Amino acid sequence: MNSFARLVTEDRRLVILRFLHEDPDYKLNTSVLQTALDAVGHSASRDQVETDAAWLAETGLVEIETVGNVRVVRLTARGADVATGRAVVPGVKRPSPR
Repeated sequence: MNSFARLVTEDRRLVILRFLHEDPDYKLNTSVLQTALDAVGHSASRDQVETDAAWLAETGLVEIETVGNVRVVRLTARGADVATGRAVVPGVKRPSPR
């Protein structure tokens, strides 16, 4: 993966964590995540969102539950720490100070 593609992927993963962190239940389905990513300039395919969610789950930042044909992604405590900059995980962009 070239450096630009890596930067985009790391930013997209951070944005997913931030969206989950902003949700009152800390969970969203991949369709909503795809729409939200598009709204902030990440034109991601459903496959990219699913792949990022799987990667985030492998690193313990989210959990994924399949309900029928819908994949629901839920933020973990570790994921919340990364979303807010309290923890750093290689492969996820570190948020800027607010």
